[in-house]
Amino acid sequence: MTDEYATLYVVPTPLGNLADLTRRAEEILRTVPWVAAEDTRHSGPLLKQIGAQARTIPAHQHNEHEAAARIIEKLQAGESVALISDAGTPGISDPGARIVAAVRAAGCKVVPLPGACAATTALSASGLLDEHFLFYGFLPSKGGQRRQALEALREQPCALVFYEAPHRVLETVEDMATVFGQRTLVIARELTKLFESIHALPLGEALAWLKDDANRQRGEFVLILSGAPADADNGEGERVLKLLLAEGLPVKQAAKLAAQITGMAKNALYERALVLKNE
Repeated sequence: MTDEYATLYVVPTPLGNLADLTRRAEEILRTVPWVAAEDTRHSGPLLKQIGAQARTIPAHQHNEHEAAARIIEKLQAGESVALISDAGTPGISDPGARIVAAVRAAGCKVVPLPGACAATTALSASGLLDEHFLFYGFLPSKGGQRRQALEALREQPCALVFYEAPHRVLETVEDMATVFGQRTLVIARELTKLFESIHALPLGEALAWLKDDANRQRGEFVLILSGAPADADNGEGERVLKLLLAEGLPVKQAAKLAAQITGMAKNALYERALVLKNE
C-alpha cells in the first residue's frame, strides 16, 4: 500500500477472542507495509495467523515520540501504517494518542476503524440504567492519589468506568466503597476470554465477594460504578460534617447529627466522616 495518499490506520485488535477481529481490520493489517505495535512480540502471533507480511515498528508508552517520527517518515514516503495496541483500541488507556496527534500535525491522513473496546463491551452487559457514562481508565496506583481521584468523581451523576489490574483490584474496590458508599458495582473480568465473568452487586459487598474466591481476582478488570443518585448530597453533608468534626465531636456522633440535619443516610455520612477525620 504505497501511494501519495498514505494513511495511518488506527486499528482495534481483539480483547482476547481472535474471532473478534473485523474483516476490514484484517484486510488493512494484511495490506499495509508497516504495523506500529505496542509490543511487537505480543502482536506477532495475530499478524502471523492472518498472513500479514508487514514489518513492525515498536510504538509503546516509552517511545511514542520516536515512533511518531518514524511513522511520519513512512507516511511521507507514501507507505501506509497500521497502529495497533496489545488489545482493544489504540489511544484508549493505551499508547497511540501522541502518535495520532503528531501525524495530524504533520498533515498526514488518519483513518480510525471501529472495533473492540473493553469499556463499551462491559457497559453493554452491565445492566446499569444510567443514561450517560464517564470513562476514566486506570486510577493512580498510589493509595492517596487514587482516593483523591475518586473523591473528585463522587458526585458525578453518570456511570463511572475504570480499568484495573489484578494486583490492585482489592485495594481499589476498598477505596471505592469508602468514598462512594451505597452504589452498584459491576465487575467485568477477562472479557471475551475463556474465563470471562460479569457480576453486579452492591459496592459494600464487593470486597468480600472478591476475597471469597482467589480466581475472582485474576485477569484484567473493567469496574463500572452506578452514578450518584439524583437526590445525592450536593456538598451539604460534607459541609455539616466538617463543622461538627471541627467542634470536636466524635465521628459516630457527628455522622448521626449530620444525618438528622441533612436527611442523608447515616452510614454513608459515617464512612465519609472517617475519611475526613484521617485527612
